[in-house]
Amino acid sequence: MSAVAKDAAPAAITLIEAITQALAYEMRADDSVVVLGEDVGVNGGVFRATAGLHAEFGSQRVIDTPLDETTIAGLTVGMAAQGMKPVAEAQFDGFVYPMLDHVICHGARFRYRTRGRLSCPMVLRVPWGGGIRAPEHHSEANEALFTNVPGLRVVLPSSPARAYGLLLAAIREPDPVIFMEPKRIYRQYKELVPDDGEALPLDVCFVLRDGTDVTLVTWGAQVKETLEAADALAKDGISAEVIDVATLTPLDFDTIAESVAKTGRCVIVHEAPKTAGFGGEIAARLAEECMYDLLAPVERVTGYDTHIPLFRLEMKYLPSVEKIVAAAKRTVAAG
Repeated sequence: MSAVAKDAAPAAITLIEAITQALAYEMRADDSVVVLGEDVGVNGGVFRATAGLHAEFGSQRVIDTPLDETTIAGLTVGMAAQGMKPVAEAQFDGFVYPMLDHVICHGARFRYRTRGRLSCPMVLRVPWGGGIRAPEHHSEANEALFTNVPGLRVVLPSSPARAYGLLLAAIREPDPVIFMEPKRIYRQYKELVPDDGEALPLDVCFVLRDGTDVTLVTWGAQVKETLEAADALAKDGISAEVIDVATLTPLDFDTIAESVAKTGRCVIVHEAPKTAGFGGEIAARLAEECMYDLLAPVERVTGYDTHIPLFRLEMKYLPSVEKIVAAAKRTVAAG
């Protein structure tokens, strides 16, 4: 195990640079961490998330694989089952489907299947979501595929600092983590992110803004629009609390319930299609457990029940500040 420098001044970096920084930190700290995927080595990945890692750690720990997602998933589960900590990249969200068999039927079940004797400490990094003018199969918001699978953690960071801290935590987690990175905000803004190896907690929602009139619940890239909507609502005298779910499963429902008990209203925002989207699970829990706290029906602002369109209509498909503001105002008027 090599020493990790802790005295460097924090740098303002993008979300994608925070991913690279977290991977490098953990690879220096733990020789069992390896990175694998299509073009992650010499080329540094299609989004440059692994840039520089091959030069530092070599081809035994930064592995360029064939263009075969099924093989990548099988290798990842196999290495994790044998004590390594593989971090695989799916390259794009739409390429994850051939990986489902290995991840769901094997990776997610190791602890259950072996009655706790074995675990599967793997991370599957998935560049996720729309908004980058990509062609078909490059803009999916498919997190709900994994939230229904026992044994998987599903994590969606929404800022450089949370990407760094949550990825460290995911790599250190003894069970499989699906780490979905909102590629629309990969380079959208920068934050100061100390490279200190401090992980953020998994399974915890982050309250990004306090409010008293309505609770806005979201994750991933939509955090940006939701915070902007809260600013717009404030100009009209509406106080919005903003919650970044961050870890979808296991869900920290207590934080959401506590907020709704205070505000009496909730708007859930996500870019996945509305039907069977994870927002429906949160809405159902609110109906089951928080009915007497609600002063108005729960609203959902989501993508449509269609494939995400190509770039001319792409931004019309995604939740917008205007749609979030309108939904929040409806809930306030209804209550």
